[in-house]
Amino acid sequence: MNRIEYTVTPDVLASKGIRFANFIIDYIMQVIIGAAIGFAIGILSDMTGNYTVSDAILYSESTLVDFLFGYIVLLIYYTTIETLTGRSIGKFVTNTKVVIYDGSKPSFHEILVRSLCRMIPFEAFSFLGEDGKGWHDSISKTFVVDIKKFEEKKVAFEELDEIGRIGNN
Repeated sequence: MNRIEYTVTPDVLASKGIRFANFIIDYIMQVIIGAAIGFAIGILSDMTGNYTVSDAILYSESTLVDFLFGYIVLLIYYTTIETLTGRSIGKFVTNTKVVIYDGSKPSFHEILVRSLCRMIPFEAFSFLGEDGKGWHDSISKTFVVDIKKFEEKKVAFEELDEIGRIGNN
């Protein structure tokens, strides 16, 4: 007998409003982390007397350096926390998580692709489409789901699957 596999459906996806809240919360976290890194670099520079790195990063008037520093913080933030937990701080607050098509936790590679895609210019506007999926979702083939809806639907699916298997025996 062929077994039907669970797949993520549109009814369990997080809404655009929740996704926007995730974006804002995670952006604030990235600013805090960036400031903490800048503070640490400044302290280390003062302790060692070597101001080359701190001057290049903290006092740069280059937009390119600012973007690179921001992208490095973004990459480290999302890749680390979503690989370990499947959730960013914003997703913890909004009770959402990242999954792949079958509802399982994404691999490091999928999270890395997802994080790298966030660096695409104007990627934040990709949510304005009808489906509310960002390019970092589409390209990495991941989904952000409402945990409560997702778990309820998955349990119901597994119960129906179990009934089907019992009925065929």
